[in-house]
Amino acid sequence: MKKVLKIVGIILLFFIAILIAIPFFLESKIDTIVQNYADENLNAELSFDDISLSLISSFPKAEVSVENLKITNRAPFAGETLATAKSLSFEMGMMQLLKGTDSPLEINEIIANELLLVIKTNKTGTTNYDIVKESTRTIETPPETETSSGFSFDIDNYELNNSAFTYIDDTSNMAFYLTEINHRGTGIFSGGKSELDTNTEANVTFAMDSTEYLSNNHIKLDALIDLDLEQQKFTFKENKAYINALPLEFDGFVQLVEAGQQIDITFKNPGATFKDFLAIIPEAYAKDIADVSTTGNFTFSGIVKGLVSEETIPTLDINLLSENASFKFPQLPKSVKNIGIDVSVKNTTGNVDDTFVNINKLNFQIDEDVFKSEASIKNLTKNMLVTAKLDGVLNLANITKAYPVELDNELSGILRANVSTSFDMDAIETNAYQRIKNVGSVSLTDFVFSSEDLLNPIQINKADLTFKPGTVSLNSFDAQTGKSDFTATGTINNLLGFMLSDKNLQGNFNLNSNTFALSDFMSEDAPTTESSNEDSGKTTTEVEALKIPAFLDCTITANAKTVIYDNLNLKNVKGQLIIKDQNASLQNMTTDIFNGQLGISGNVSTNSAKPTFDMKLAMQNFDISQSFQDLDMLKALAPIAKVLQGKLNSTIDISGFLDESFSPDLSTISGSAIAKILTDKVNTANSPLLTSLDSKLDFVDFDKLDIKDIVTNLSFENGNVSVKPFTINYNDIPIEVSGSHSFTNTMNYNAVLQVPAKYLGSEVNRLIGKINDSEVNNLTVPITANIGGTFASPNIKTDLTSGVSNLTKQLIEIEKQKLIGQGKDKVSDLLSGLLGGEKTTTTTDSTTTKEETTKQTTEDKVKEGVGNILGGLLSGKKKTETKKESDSTDN
Repeated sequence: MKKVLKIVGIILLFFIAILIAIPFFLESKIDTIVQNYADENLNAELSFDDISLSLISSFPKAEVSVENLKITNRAPFAGETLATAKSLSFEMGMMQLLKGTDSPLEINEIIANELLLVIKTNKTGTTNYDIVKESTRTIETPPETETSSGFSFDIDNYELNNSAFTYIDDTSNMAFYLTEINHRGTGIFSGGKSELDTNTEANVTFAMDSTEYLSNNHIKLDALIDLDLEQQKFTFKENKAYINALPLEFDGFVQLVEAGQQIDITFKNPGATFKDFLAIIPEAYAKDIADVSTTGNFTFSGIVKGLVSEETIPTLDINLLSENASFKFPQLPKSVKNIGIDVSVKNTTGNVDDTFVNINKLNFQIDEDVFKSEASIKNLTKNMLVTAKLDGVLNLANITKAYPVELDNELSGILRANVSTSFDMDAIETNAYQRIKNVGSVSLTDFVFSSEDLLNPIQINKADLTFKPGTVSLNSFDAQTGKSDFTATGTINNLLGFMLSDKNLQGNFNLNSNTFALSDFMSEDAPTTESSNEDSGKTTTEVEALKIPAFLDCTITANAKTVIYDNLNLKNVKGQLIIKDQNASLQNMTTDIFNGQLGISGNVSTNSAKPTFDMKLAMQNFDISQSFQDLDMLKALAPIAKVLQGKLNSTIDISGFLDESFSPDLSTISGSAIAKILTDKVNTANSPLLTSLDSKLDFVDFDKLDIKDIVTNLSFENGNVSVKPFTINYNDIPIEVSGSHSFTNTMNYNAVLQVPAKYLGSEVNRLIGKINDSEVNNLTVPITANIGGTFASPNIKTDLTSGVSNLTKQLIEIEKQKLIGQGKDKVSDLLSGLLGGEKTTTTTDSTTTKEETTKQTTEDKVKEGVGNILGGLLSGKKKTETKKESDSTDN
């Protein structure tokens, strides 16, 4: 109180000095006078839009008005606003402007509109309202109480409209807010004793150590106050106040003393009926209490007595008592009866740390359900100590049937509790489980839980918890959400931390499920919004992103018969899931899919704007045709594989971003794959590529390719797949394949066929027969097929025609040399050139020894597995697309 009066006194002193100076400077600009005065006397920045003196519009009175006043602190609160006012006006008699300081200055009216005052004390004890410079600080008490100078003033009326007051004390972690203040008063302040008649309305919030004891409660005060200005004593008489709708009568006094304020006030509710208790509840929740029928009594009384200073508070003895009370709202079917309340707030020493709250009894009954509770709260300003006991049964659905509270989600379920707890808040914040003493049990049946962190409500059919010191055992948990059902057992480490503060839910759980849809357990990050681009004329839509719930910090050992992910149904899923900081780590996960088994390890993170994943996939005995039909990623990695029938083994290392449906964004993925194909069946008709190759190379029947146990390596990044060379065989024709393709199916491949000459036409075979040489009979010719276009519309070019033409010319030359008797040397030279080999000649008596020409066969460099290529990119065309491709091939 003293701090408030002090700052008010400083402001009044400031403006009174201005009023005194006005008669001497009527010919000058008033705003210059005010600014100069502020610069000389205030250790703060003063600004305003205008100061005006009206002598005509308010005649026969004078009016001084200040518009948009602002006082801004300097260090150590530099840049912070101390006070603002939309307008301040003073009204006085015209002749008052000509008075000197030896006569009382009679101000008839002071009006402040939208005055906002912020008083702060930082952690070092420095205050932001200490703004008067040392040279002028000779007044420690409000100026109106100073008599030695002969200076005083009288006020007939004053008003404070739509204003606010904030007091923040970091030394005690306390905050006090008054908002929507409307206050008016009338009185005369010139005499030693006078009377002030006031009317006040405001909303009050009071918090200490992050706990709100009052939350925007409406208060009203009509007070007649005796003012003893000489003794600085304010005595209340004929006073009535309201907290929400609860009437209070009070008397006593507040006196300013050197050490602070001496307070001696008593209060009580005059009606003493239980309806007064409902009136304490904030108006937003109290609803129409005027029509509520009640029985029983309720008393709210208190004594506040002692010194308010920097070190002490008054002693407190505040009590709420009610016995055998009941209430019923006329529009609701249920009543609450057998209400017993015994609550006290006490402090017997004046030390703020010794304040404590005892809830000796808080009992009620709805229908046949009886609920009893008691609690004790100590050490309110430091590390709060709490002991509590709950015992009873509560049908949660009856809460809204007995009291008209508006909830975001409908409550239902039966709560049974018999539990005692003892803890300190520091133990909750630091997870010091050894200091959290919980004993008892709690069960919940048929409960529905909704949260902004969950996409769907969770229906808890049954939950049974046992409380022991340090831990909570989840004995059973049977629930469902969306399409998912699951049961769980386990331990919870910090249930109170999760319920009473912003701690995450920590624990270890064993989870079993028949059907588990991953999308049911994701939260929506942001609502869908649309924005337009004026330049392009396009509208873009920001889609909601799924998020792993931020409050989860747990390890889940899972066993699910079916897990639904995107369009996949995973069977017999087993493994461990570690969730923390919106990151899910999968360890030793296995599942049956595509008539084979998939192993998964890695992690998924949603703690950034776009979800990311980093996975290692191991596939065994995958059905190739089914997996490449249903998995977009596999289809993008190796579209050609859809023509294969059989099994595949593969390992894939892959990372990238996830899209809004939690599926891999193929344009962002990178990694590598190894795959081994376990099949020897190819369906050429399903592939335009193989059909085109078949038409270009009529000596190869691609339906009879030998692809069993083929191993291939590939890597992928930035939307492209690179395939390392691998070899497949058709009869005695090895085919080496290498190249790359994009996820849009654009190809750039080479297939090099080592073709025996006997497959290259009748003319070639006739010439070989005529030459009748063993080396010519085993001759193979490399034929290269350059493959471009797309898999659906390939563009194939080969050097088959030119290769056959060159071979024919060479064979004709060999035959010609034999016919004209050129000898073996010339034939060998021709064969060597044809076969691409080298010859070494040694002349001894016209005998030439030809070094045997060896042809390097292609080494099988990729004996590791096509499986990873196929496993990583799980995309592909729909069945309708496959049919279209088939139809296109037929045409």
